[in-house]
Amino acid sequence: METSQVETLLRDELQLTEVKVKANGSHYEVIAVGECFDGLSRVKKQQLVYGPLMNTISDGTIHAVSIRAFTPTEWKREQKFILPQ
Repeated sequence: METSQVETLLRDELQLTEVKVKANGSHYEVIAVGECFDGLSRVKKQQLVYGPLMNTISDGTIHAVSIRAFTPTEWKREQKFILPQ
């Protein structure tokens, strides 16, 4: 599955403001940003992202997923931490 397909699926299903996906074979890394994560624990955020991907995980198209999910406010703070000005 192309990373752009995963991005589109997640953006459409979760109404994300930003999504970035990297793939190495069937292993995917996802950064998801959206208001839908507001007030959720890290586990609940990951479960929300797994939802739209379950069919492709079940059929083996996606073998493993690493998920980092943020609200827009959390993402701004995270970007300052990982991308200092």
